[in-house]
Amino acid sequence: MSVSSGWLENTRGRCVRSRRAFLVTCAGGAVWIVRGATLARAASAAAQLPHTVAGIAIPATGMARAAAGLAAGASPDFLFNHCVRTFLFGALMTQSHGVHYDAEIAFVAAALHDLGLIEQYSSKDEPFEIDGADAAKRFLSERGFAATKIEVVWDAIAMHTSALSERKGPEVALVGMGAGIDVFGGRLHLLAADAVSAVLRHFPRLRFKEGFERLLLDYCERKPLAQAGTWTDELCRSHVHGVAFPSIEQGLKASPFAE
Repeated sequence: MSVSSGWLENTRGRCVRSRRAFLVTCAGGAVWIVRGATLARAASAAAQLPHTVAGIAIPATGMARAAAGLAAGASPDFLFNHCVRTFLFGALMTQSHGVHYDAEIAFVAAALHDLGLIEQYSSKDEPFEIDGADAAKRFLSERGFAATKIEVVWDAIAMHTSALSERKGPEVALVGMGAGIDVFGGRLHLLAADAVSAVLRHFPRLRFKEGFERLLLDYCERKPLAQAGTWTDELCRSHVHGVAFPSIEQGLKASPFAE
């Protein structure tokens, strides 16, 4: 799956180390250029995705490949694999309920759903779900994806940590279910054991628990107050000290209305 390591340098002159090396157009128009690798070795991970896993077809449209390429270029390997597992587990669950979904939209949303955890796509004060949704919207808009499809992708990413996702359309629900299964194991027992094994064989976890926790804690350190009232609220409050986190009670008391 992965290609050789290499130095990536963007056109603004900043270099970063990446475990994947290939061309990716980033937010704001910065183009990441492969250093120390041939074009053949730098082929996008998107082109190497299997056609099917556990009976689930992985979309091979140009937009699906572009989204996979962006996710693979921006993310550490453990996070990229999580994004693809999110699609596969969500698709398996959705399929088991006999629900039809747009596979391209669902895959694009799943591939990009954790972009907001990457500092490059992080705003100053928005939760990572919103950052990821906004980054995906910019990326897809620049490439001419239909506005109606972009809105579904935005909802799927922005709501993937919320129980509300399952009250929305099938693509939004798919991403929420898939992410929940892969992070916490909820409903995993509802999926066929051989299907789960196939998913993990193609996209191994690569010590996901450890890596994902580090990623979340780094996110909390960078902007703890953005997490107030969100999925990561408790985690940030427990690990970030010296920050005056707001509370619902304080918010009520601070309301300017005379009672």
